[in-house]
Amino acid sequence: MSPSKVLKWVTGGLEALLGIPILGGTIVLSLAWTPLGIMLVLHIITLVLAKKDGGAASGSILGIVTSCIAWIPIVGMIMHIVTAIVLMVDAAKSYRQA
Repeated sequence: MSPSKVLKWVTGGLEALLGIPILGGTIVLSLAWTPLGIMLVLHIITLVLAKKDGGAASGSILGIVTSCIAWIPIVGMIMHIVTAIVLMVDAAKSYRQA
């Protein structure tokens, strides 16, 4: 399994965790929005590795957008859930062989 695929599963799982209505908001607020910055960095790393491997970039790009606007309460929760789904679908797809 490629590193980008592993990172898509990891970031997808973390996005799903942050998308849980009360728990995700509590995590983000109690850590002063630091998880959003960490997720931004992880999504950028995943994007770079996915492009190097020839994989799909849509989940990582959506994750970057989510990390930037997730401080808005309801919008953030919805974006985390959508991003988690897209990342996990991307990770489940097989990549084309180079």
